[in-house]
Amino acid sequence: MDVKLKEAVLWEPADDQQVVCKLCHFRCHIKEGNVGVCRVRRNVGGKLYSLNYQAICATHIDPIEKKPLFHFQPGSRSFSMAAVGCNFQCDFCQNWQISQYPRMHDNLVHRCATPEELVRTARQQRCTSISYTYTEPTVFMELCGECGRLARKEGLANVFVSNGYMTPEAIDYARDFLDAINVDLKAFTEEFYQDVCKARLGPVLETLQYIARQTDIWLEITTLVVPGLNDSEQELQNIAEFIAGELGPQVPWHLSRFHPDFQRDGVRPTPAETLSLAYDLGRQAGLHYVYVGNMPAFGRESTCCHECGELLIERLGYQIGQFNLLNGKCPGCGTALAGKGLQPIPF
Repeated sequence: MDVKLKEAVLWEPADDQQVVCKLCHFRCHIKEGNVGVCRVRRNVGGKLYSLNYQAICATHIDPIEKKPLFHFQPGSRSFSMAAVGCNFQCDFCQNWQISQYPRMHDNLVHRCATPEELVRTARQQRCTSISYTYTEPTVFMELCGECGRLARKEGLANVFVSNGYMTPEAIDYARDFLDAINVDLKAFTEEFYQDVCKARLGPVLETLQYIARQTDIWLEITTLVVPGLNDSEQELQNIAEFIAGELGPQVPWHLSRFHPDFQRDGVRPTPAETLSLAYDLGRQAGLHYVYVGNMPAFGRESTCCHECGELLIERLGYQIGQFNLLNGKCPGCGTALAGKGLQPIPF
């Protein structure tokens, strides 16, 4: 079955049969017959169309902790899916085979699946959410919207794992079906975003502020700490202080260990000392919840009460051990744990 050509959301006509895409902060002006930066939205006859609608390149059943989301439906299963394409060009992308495929091959690799089929599979697999992940959900927003609204009707939550380059218009479009989002705050310098991602830092910060201040979408942040690129003490401190001051101390910060991949396969993995420093900087900045991922032996994956220190949710890798919450609160001091859906999920 061929991919259905789908008229895109969030665009407007411009002069000389050009169109303006309003989905992400590139706000591409696209001439007749051309595609935008993401390579999956094309101007056809003065209208913008999605090329990857229903073009599914990956599906998997994941623990929600893998997104990572630690304060949203902990211990649950999420039906994870992706369509090809991305508006970033990160040279260390761990999913570059699918995110960069349209850019590298000028076509799509996929299997077709309808929103109805995807939601049905999620329910059959006893998932409580659908995660739009692995690539960039912003660039397959048409499928996310249809699938997400149908999932809501079926009692399923919806999750984005995103680079945070979406416009306020895109956030507003998604907010009636989107329950939680993990955004990669990849660095805190324009130089990094321009050189490594071929994008800009400012729009990501604007997106994070908009989500945190103007919506009820649950937000968590991930920073992949890459040696020699974004691992200086000053930069890590700046990220921690931005999250605490601009987004709120209740926003969890996930520090992820870098493993060599794609065009950065010669870079060494992140030293444990760097992750320890970043963790300490996060706590010193006032963040209530700081985690270290891709390094289970490090022991910074469990959730503790930020007031009294009592263990609330024990984790090893993606597995939940002790679950010590009383109506979403610390049983020791009664402090509420920030998050959504914090009751254990029965299977």
